[in-house]
Amino acid sequence: MIALSVDLGHARTGLAVSDKSGFLASSLCVITEHNDEKLIQKIAEKVKETKAQIIVVGLPRNMDGSEGESALRARELAARLSELTGVPHHMQDERGTTITAHSYLSAGNVYGKKRKQKVDAVAASIILQDYLDSQK
Repeated sequence: MIALSVDLGHARTGLAVSDKSGFLASSLCVITEHNDEKLIQKIAEKVKETKAQIIVVGLPRNMDGSEGESALRARELAARLSELTGVPHHMQDERGTTITAHSYLSAGNVYGKKRKQKVDAVAASIILQDYLDSQK
């Protein structure tokens, strides 16, 4: 089953996609879009292009597990994407994924502008891999 994940941000949104077997997640791209309606349309295009069968959206919880405005926005976006594409969604806890993504990029000596452009897609791949691993 092909899954597409979304690491929703305010300026940049990272996407990742799994292989057909649902075993491995790979970074796909970063979408730079401030308008939520346009963002949803762009993500929906990627859902169709990749033939994703599930959309995994990162759920930004606070460290105590509570949910704030960002979590509400992520839930609303996920629901809209499912409605628009007809593809079901799953909310995946994303606590710590951006920190882990920065760590991976540091290990690969990726810094500066390159790092800023890649961190959200790497975070999306971590969110997706966590989801895929939980399904085994």
